[in-house]
Amino acid sequence: MLKFEEYVEMANRAVAAIQYPAMPAGLYEPIAYTMALGGKRLRPVLTLMACDAFSGNPATATDAAVGIELYHNFTLLHDDVMDRADVRRGQPTVHVKWNDNTAILSGDAMLTMAGQYIARTPADVLPQVLATFNSTAMEVYEGQQYDVDFEQRNDVAESEYIHMIRLKTSVLIGCACKIGAIIGGADNDAADALYNYGCDLGLAFQLQDDWLDVYGDERTFGKEIGGDIANNKKTFMLINALGEASGDIATTLKTWLADNNPAHRADKIAAVRDIYTRLGIDRKAEKAIEQYTIQSLKWLDAVKMNEQAQTAFADFATMLLRRKK
Repeated sequence: MLKFEEYVEMANRAVAAIQYPAMPAGLYEPIAYTMALGGKRLRPVLTLMACDAFSGNPATATDAAVGIELYHNFTLLHDDVMDRADVRRGQPTVHVKWNDNTAILSGDAMLTMAGQYIARTPADVLPQVLATFNSTAMEVYEGQQYDVDFEQRNDVAESEYIHMIRLKTSVLIGCACKIGAIIGGADNDAADALYNYGCDLGLAFQLQDDWLDVYGDERTFGKEIGGDIANNKKTFMLINALGEASGDIATTLKTWLADNNPAHRADKIAAVRDIYTRLGIDRKAEKAIEQYTIQSLKWLDAVKMNEQAQTAFADFATMLLRRKK
């Protein structure tokens, strides 16, 4: 196994090597812009790690890793349009820098490019890899639809939210692990166990995002703090606050949720954050993050990997638990 930083470097080199046609510039420049913004490269790194854990040759999974990263970024382009998000990784989002139509069309192109890279997988495992990728993609769309549906409801249960983020976020992280394992030659049981590791880790990852969107540092988080609050997004934080608030706190929370005046945005974020803290929702979220991380680590016991690989995946989970961006 390589060091974590070496997998990141491999992923970054592979993404930087993507060749974009020169024309039409309006289609490809936004894609190049998006991929050059960087990011954590969480998914391609897991793909490379999983392949390395079973084959000792992570380069075999490079194309699949790029495909998964292209697919992930395609979803972000469309999500940013739907959420009216202005900043991504500290820079203007594509629909802000260009326009909505550009973000939609360039995102469509990224989806096709992702499939082209996935299709370069070694022929002996290609059917299994494509089946995993395609079923995951459909689940991601289902998760996004649930997320949209939840915006119109104030009775979303925590279990519904967990199911939604499992589809929208976690399954792609699990997919990255499973595809890497398949390419590396893992048997079905090992590939499935590593998939479950990734899915539970993805739940912890998204809950950490929920927490960071409220309590993070905008300089390190890479996007505006409080966006979920401003947009009344049904996150783990808001769902639990709605369930636990009573009396004056409940009245105040509902008043702020009904206030969509852009001029009150900063006050709304500050007020709702204060309510979360008073109710202890921040601590509840931190506990859930830790629990899903621990749950993810248990899946590693079902994977026949050498000790070095086991340690690498355990260290990866711990690193995500402590992240600030």
